[in-house]
Formats: sequence, C-alpha cells, structure tokens
Amino acid sequence: MTARVFECIGKFGLALVVAESVVNSALYNVNAGHTAVIFSWCRGVRGIMVGEGIHFLIPWWLEKIIFECSFWPHNIPVSTGRKYLQNVNITLCILFRPVASQLPRIFTSIRKDYDKHVLWSITTKILKSVVFCFDAGELITYLPAG
Repeated sequence: MTARVFECIGKFGLALVVAESVVNSALYNVNAGHTAVIFSWCRGVRGIMVGEGIHFLIPWWLEKIIFECSFWPHNIPVSTGRKYLQNVNITLCILFRPVASQLPRIFTSIRKDYDKHVLWSITTKILKSVVFCFDAGELITYLPAG
C-alpha cells in the first residue's frame, strides 16, 4: 500500500516537473526599454515586435530576439591624419537607439550586433570629414580638455 502511494506521488511529481518545464520555456520577459522580435523556424523573422512585459511563445517553434531600445552611449575612437603630418586622436561619444519599427529589417540584414558594424563606419567617415576642415590649433581651442 505504501509503495503504491509513493509510486503515485512520484508519477504526479514527474508530471508536475514536465508541465513546469514546458510553461517555463513558453513564457519570457521583455524588460523595460527593450523590444523583442519573433523568429519562426518555418517563416523566418516575422514582422511582430513585442513590447515590455511577460509574453507567451510556442516552445521550440518560435524564438525571441531581444533588442535594447533605450538610449545608450557608445564610444568610438578615431585616429585621423591632417595635412603637415599632424595626427589627431578623438573619441566620439554617441547616444543612439534603434527605431523599434525597423528591428525586423535590422535583424535580417545586419544581425543583432548592428551597432558594431554600422555606427563605427558612419561615425569614422563623418568625424574624419569634420576634423579635416580644421587645423590642429583650431581643434585644440574648440574642443574642451578632458
């Protein structure tokens, strides 16, 4: 009799563990300032963006890709040459965030590390063109020290 009760409790515990693991893999949380893009294994990136909160997705069929959509700083060091063999080393701090409606397109074309690819190339080109307009003396007087 006691063995049968323990066997019944064991089966119930196993069913409870399996149900908990399915529910745990189906629920996910999107933190404040973040947005999730849903990826389907049969259709690829869907045009669905999910905002903050607790959400449900079909386990092993759909996958979430979470992007940070709040402003955050990114430092980009640039070393550029000037005429008369003058070298200028500048670090530019950019505050940026992605446009939430463009996240599926960003993910399909550039992937999740878009900031390392796009920001670096754009800012170095723009900063080099701006620095080229000034000579070293003008850069020292216009830029704050430290």
